[in-house]
Amino acid sequence: MSLIQAKDLSLNIHNQKILNNLNFEANTGEILGIIGESGSGKSMTANSIIQLLPHGASLRGEIIFDNKNLLNISEDKMCNIRGKDIGFIFQEPMTALNPLKNIGDQVSEVIKLHSNITLKDSVKMAAKVLQRVGLPQEKFPLTRYPFELSGGQRQRVVIAMAIAIKPKLLIADEPSTALDVTTQAKLIQLLKKLVSEDDLCLIMITHDLAVIAEMADKIIIMKEGEIIESGSINILKKGLKSVYSKTLFAASDYKSKNINKISSDKTLLEVKNVSRDYSDNSISFFKSKKIFKAVNNVSFNINYNENVGLVGESGCGKSTITRAILGLDPISQGKITLEADEIKAENVDNEIRKKIQVVFQDPFGSFNPRHNVFKLVSEPLFLQKEKVKEKEKYELVEGLLLRVGLKASDSKKYIHEFSGGQRQRIAIARSLIVKPKLIILDEAVSALDVSIRAQILDLLVELSENFGLSYLFISHDLSLVQSITTKVLVMKSGEIVEAGETADVFKFPKHEYTKTLLDSSPNLQKALKKL
Repeated sequence: MSLIQAKDLSLNIHNQKILNNLNFEANTGEILGIIGESGSGKSMTANSIIQLLPHGASLRGEIIFDNKNLLNISEDKMCNIRGKDIGFIFQEPMTALNPLKNIGDQVSEVIKLHSNITLKDSVKMAAKVLQRVGLPQEKFPLTRYPFELSGGQRQRVVIAMAIAIKPKLLIADEPSTALDVTTQAKLIQLLKKLVSEDDLCLIMITHDLAVIAEMADKIIIMKEGEIIESGSINILKKGLKSVYSKTLFAASDYKSKNINKISSDKTLLEVKNVSRDYSDNSISFFKSKKIFKAVNNVSFNINYNENVGLVGESGCGKSTITRAILGLDPISQGKITLEADEIKAENVDNEIRKKIQVVFQDPFGSFNPRHNVFKLVSEPLFLQKEKVKEKEKYELVEGLLLRVGLKASDSKKYIHEFSGGQRQRIAIARSLIVKPKLIILDEAVSALDVSIRAQILDLLVELSENFGLSYLFISHDLSLVQSITTKVLVMKSGEIVEAGETADVFKFPKHEYTKTLLDSSPNLQKALKKL
């Protein structure tokens, strides 16, 4: 008998159909992978299992867990099941953790809620659980708060809370999406180890087929609230039947269009011996302030018509150097030059701003929700010396929207009316309106579904060729950097540890850190060979 089984499971929210007749099962010691794009119903399936649903939700069918139908169980009994028999790992650990409580209190609270032990014993158990997930007390004391930990470390705390009482079922909803490749690889290994050691059942939800291929025993592919295809993980190797599944597979194993443009030998941007120091805010009469070097003596060039990748883990200094190039942060030493102009944070004129534009990871957060698309896209035109007439503005905006694959009529809409991929297209249109020389793409596609990501990358390659743009493509996903850049810089602890032609660095990495990044990066073809 399966540990969990869904039978004809359907979900409506305010008469809107969300899930339609889902049938699946998973057993103890198995990993079930649920994959699909945003809006496919993955997370709502997980929320239906633990019955964390919004007002107006209506469930039909059966969810048989440990021989009990969860749909017939009262909320009081479900509270006992959640956390004790079913653990849940959320996508964003910072919102899943209480910022006002230290990690020891948060893990021990779960233990105390579901077992009759003293507070002292629950704290001892919390220390053991945190050590088990790779947070030993000597390095990560229980008194630490979530803001004092990295993204990967916070995710480990959430995992510790989920497994503290040794549940029978563990549900992980996109637990590794925003993490670096090395942290993601460690997290995947940890989850597989927990399944093996505790003999629990894991439901892994993600949009990354490479991650699922690496760890799952069974797979479900979802689209618009329905299961399109399901079976053993071997179906990825033996051949998928559904057109949608094949499209998803092709997008997961993305290979960009060939970059046909030829880079110039002339330098556009020069970063020379740049360092950025930070000091702590402590006040002491006897000790000098501690100095932290976020960026240490970094030098590189970007030529005209050249695509350069900058890769490294969180905290390596990628964002610091980006802010310095944009003139948003001062540098401690060195020099940054764009064409003939030196970039200084205290004095960046509009002509320099015009030449450099940026596309951020979260397009929704970089737009004013009160303004329509016309105003958002045309906003950078204030950098122009000569005022642009309203009619010309409309023509420019509508032309760019068409250029990035949207409709001219979209200029009248507001940003909340678009999907994530469409918002990123609008962000790209906005970056192009002042005809920049260099566009910085800061994790610009990392949060997108694989098929949308492939479309945006193809668009970027096309625009790069047609507009003669240079890109600085910042990412922790090496496969994306490989597909869109001609030169790559590998950054670690504030320093460039390896640089060269992208093909050479990926084929013959010299630095151990580069080799570690490449080995850790999820690779669909590599995972399929192991099946």
